[in-house]
Amino acid sequence: MIRWVMAAFLAAGLGFGDVTKCACDIGNPGGMRARECSLCAEAEKQPADAEIFFLKDINPRKPNRWLALPRVHGTVGHPLHELDRAAQAKLWNAAIAKAKQVWGGEWGIAYNSEKHRTQCHGHVHIGKLLKGLAPGKFYDVDRVEQIRVPTDGTGIWFHPVGRKIRVHTGEGITETALLR
Repeated sequence: MIRWVMAAFLAAGLGFGDVTKCACDIGNPGGMRARECSLCAEAEKQPADAEIFFLKDINPRKPNRWLALPRVHGTVGHPLHELDRAAQAKLWNAAIAKAKQVWGGEWGIAYNSEKHRTQCHGHVHIGKLLKGLAPGKFYDVDRVEQIRVPTDGTGIWFHPVGRKIRVHTGEGITETALLR
C-alpha cells in the first residue's frame, strides 16, 4: 500500500523531471517555448543587472510557494553549484530574507536534485517548513557561506534551528519539506 501511495504521489507531478539534458537556448526564442524552459525565459525578462529575482510559484498545487532564482544562466540544467561561492551566498541570503518576510521563523528553502527538477533554470523553493520531518543526513552551519551545494546532482534543503541553519543532504525531491 505504501508503495502505491508513493507512486501516486510521484505521478502527481513531483517525481518526473530530469534537467540533465536541458535544451533551452536563450539565443533562440523558439527554443524557449518548452515548459522546462519557462524559468529561463523569465530570467531573460529581468533587468541585466538583477542578480537574484523572485517568482510566485504558479503551480496551483503549491499556492504558498515562492521561487528564488539567479538571473544568470548556467550550462545544461543550470545547476547551482556552478555559481561561485559569493553568488551562492547572495542567493541563500535573498531566499532567506524572503522566507522570513513571508513565514517568520518557520521557513525552509529547498533545492531539488537535477533528476527531479522539472525546470532547467536553477532555482530554490521558499516555503513554510513542515513540522515533524525526520532529519536524515544533515549538518549545521553558522552562516550561509558554509552551505555546500552538492556537485553530484542531489538536492538539499535547509531551515533554522536555534541560531544555526540545518542543511539536509543527499535527497532527490526536497521541496516536500515545505507546505504546498
